[in-house]
Amino acid sequence: LPPPGAAEFSPSLDSDFTFTLPAGRKECFYQPMRKEASLELEYQVLDGAGLDVDFHLLSPKGETLVFDERKSDGVHTVETEDGDYMFCFDNTFSTISEKVIFFELILDNMGEDGQDEEDWKKYVTGTDLLDMKLEDILESINSVKARLSKSVQIQTLLRAFEARDRNIQESNFDRVNFWSMVNLGVMVVVSAVQVYMLKSLFEDKRKSRT
Repeated sequence: LPPPGAAEFSPSLDSDFTFTLPAGRKECFYQPMRKEASLELEYQVLDGAGLDVDFHLLSPKGETLVFDERKSDGVHTVETEDGDYMFCFDNTFSTISEKVIFFELILDNMGEDGQDEEDWKKYVTGTDLLDMKLEDILESINSVKARLSKSVQIQTLLRAFEARDRNIQESNFDRVNFWSMVNLGVMVVVSAVQVYMLKSLFEDKRKSRT
């Protein structure tokens, strides 16, 4: 059984999720997989000081398959066996800054496509009215499906990159404004001191004799 508090994803072919990981916390998720399937996981830290996080991927037997230390992004693909794969994002090294994390799961060879293909064959078997071969139709459909899935994946990643770049730009904008105000304050103080010093140089401090 998965550990208490872990989140589960339905066995869909493509899932993505964005969440906030508080400072000093560790968040884990699990994904049920079949034998001889493929699990691809990509993650990015969108916001937070340092844009880094620790990442762990464990097999159903509890073996560590992937360990990334203090990284801002990563892409990992593993061939799976039956069981629940656990992946965790660890922000315990940070005591102040929370992190906004995006990750995407892509599952291949989960068995559903094969079943659909068998259903199509049963439906067309014994029909002589079609000139096209079923294999050609299925190949075309699978090609279009793969390209559409790839397009959706690329668009999702581009949105994640855009969100991270926007957060960085907003942070830089705040820093520029802050230090600009500091420099302005220093300039005003220096100018006042200079005026006072120049004025004191021209004051006649000699006392008139009576």
